[in-house]
Amino acid sequence: MTWDVEQFNQLVNAEEYFEFFQLPYDPKVVQVNRLHILKRFSQSIQEIDAHNSELSQAEKLDLYCTALQQAYEVFLSSTPLEQKLFKVFKQKPNNIVMLTEIATS
Repeated sequence: MTWDVEQFNQLVNAEEYFEFFQLPYDPKVVQVNRLHILKRFSQSIQEIDAHNSELSQAEKLDLYCTALQQAYEVFLSSTPLEQKLFKVFKQKPNNIVMLTEIATS
């Protein structure tokens, strides 16, 4: 399938990407995980662009389609907390002591 690069560059929200690539999706899953799906998708696009400069725009869009499908599928069986895509999930709060950090004598 061939997609229009200019059209792709105009897309803004997760649903538009799924519709553009004609990928099936559960709106409830996207609603709950939209930022995480888009973050994972964005990371994949950056990686595709960085390592595939010899590909045509159409070939890259094919890879983008696969990347979006994979980003979506991750959140069908995983949670945002498990994926830790955003800085807030990676930071350890300063005012909390974990039970595993308490030594018993």
